[in-house]
Amino acid sequence: HVQLVESGGGSVQTGGSLRLSCAASGSKSSVRSMAWFRQTPGSEREGVAATLTGSGITFYGDSVKGRFTISEDKAKNTLYLQMDNLKPEDTAMYFCAADVFPYGGQWFNQYEYEYWGQGTQVTVSS
Repeated sequence: HVQLVESGGGSVQTGGSLRLSCAASGSKSSVRSMAWFRQTPGSEREGVAATLTGSGITFYGDSVKGRFTISEDKAKNTLYLQMDNLKPEDTAMYFCAADVFPYGGQWFNQYEYEYWGQGTQVTVSS
């Protein structure tokens, strides 16, 4: 099993920045890919950014390209999401997810990810 704990959420104004962290523990060596998703009440989870762990390969949703950066620190077993130039439409609960099976070809299919964190809230005011 893999345990994921997110942190770093908060409230910022439009144009501000936040860095989310996702600390992994447990059978973390089995993780093949990780991703950040976000969700607002009444909506489906939306894929934001994803990476094949240890490869440097990343993928971003169209709405965040050029503003968000996903990265990992293998020594700290931590995944990050640097969010710059934040907009009110970025307001959501952000979740970290981990996939322990080989990449299945769909970065943002939430059903490919077996483990999830509890989420951290990001609020962007205009």
